[in-house]
Amino acid sequence: MPDPVDEIAMLNLAEIRAQFPALRPRDGLAPVYLDGPGGTQVPQAVIEAISNYLRGCNANHGGAFRTSRSSDEMLNYAHAAVADLLHAPSPDEVIFGLNMTSLTFQISRSLAKQWKRGEAIVVTQLDHDANIRPWMLAAEDVGVEVRVVPITPEGTLNEEVLQRHLTGPVRLLALTCASNALGTMPDVARLTRLAHAAGALVFLDAVHYAPHAVIDVQAWDCDFLACSAYKFFGPHVGILWGRRALLEQLPAYKVRPASEALPGKWMTGTQNHEGIAGTLAAIDYLASLGRGSTRRQRLVQAMHAIREYETRLLRCLLVGLRERPAWRVWGLTAENQLSQRTPTLGLTHVCRSAQEIAEFLAQHEIYAWSGNFYALELVEALGLGQGGGLLRLGIVHYNTDDEMQRTLDVLGKLD
Repeated sequence: MPDPVDEIAMLNLAEIRAQFPALRPRDGLAPVYLDGPGGTQVPQAVIEAISNYLRGCNANHGGAFRTSRSSDEMLNYAHAAVADLLHAPSPDEVIFGLNMTSLTFQISRSLAKQWKRGEAIVVTQLDHDANIRPWMLAAEDVGVEVRVVPITPEGTLNEEVLQRHLTGPVRLLALTCASNALGTMPDVARLTRLAHAAGALVFLDAVHYAPHAVIDVQAWDCDFLACSAYKFFGPHVGILWGRRALLEQLPAYKVRPASEALPGKWMTGTQNHEGIAGTLAAIDYLASLGRGSTRRQRLVQAMHAIREYETRLLRCLLVGLRERPAWRVWGLTAENQLSQRTPTLGLTHVCRSAQEIAEFLAQHEIYAWSGNFYALELVEALGLGQGGGLLRLGIVHYNTDDEMQRTLDVLGKLD
């Protein structure tokens, strides 16, 4: 693997940014998109893939005619691409759906049919509500205990409590790969081993993690993983991966004519085929940023390069904000902690609300979110639930050094 400097050099920012129509200047001022955690912009290849699908092979599944056969061929390619992105053993284990939230509700009902009173599941305050509420509601339906792992004041998981919660008959640990509010990245491989040792399955939410680092369901040894294409430069499509044995064994809520074979068993109704075509294009776009003889190799190298580059931009923001005492950055901020987080900052100001700051940034064509970002448990645990939550600045690889400085300059006007 090349050293970090060589990896960053692989990313030609001018060429990358030229592929994203949304990044072009408007009325002389290019917008700064720091709203990536809520949904990234898409490259031209994704737009064209969606359009080309609708123009050339818009058809339902399983027909004998040309457009249906072409559509099914695209779907097969898309399953294979996601398998490469996640390092899944088989494309048949990849499930497409409406979004991560809907897919999680769907699989939670199937898993809950096997739970019994006296058992427990574990969720965490670090998670997006889409990896908390579906499990809580499923547990409530069948009378299973819900144990909640708190966060520390630093914005990490309280692993001492987590280990205590993994005792007795525990059926599931639902865990985020990265907090969408603070960027905190738990060691999911190690925590998965702890959960498995306690007899629990592990469901990972990689929605916020996916655009920033390498996903490897085999190395992590998880049982399920969900993510969303619109967070990694694609359209609004949800993705679920599960172990083959579990997907084959679990009951699926589906119509009677639907296939019992994977992946059709879990892909209810007619899918968003044009969106799946765009998802395939988004993965191929990411792979185009790396090198290697296989798509998986190119994806891994590209994500390493992206990780190094984004960390450099994150460091720029952190250094600038340290010089401004009116601002507080929540979560991990020390230099030796940057490997444990994504380049997503949750900020508060001593006298201005997050909404007020977001509106001020928007006036200067800097786009950022404010609020709780559906990380409701986390924001409440930080004591910010009644105060408007956080301002969130989310860096992705199409951002630049100049944009970081421009953001710091505008924030400085609020001091």
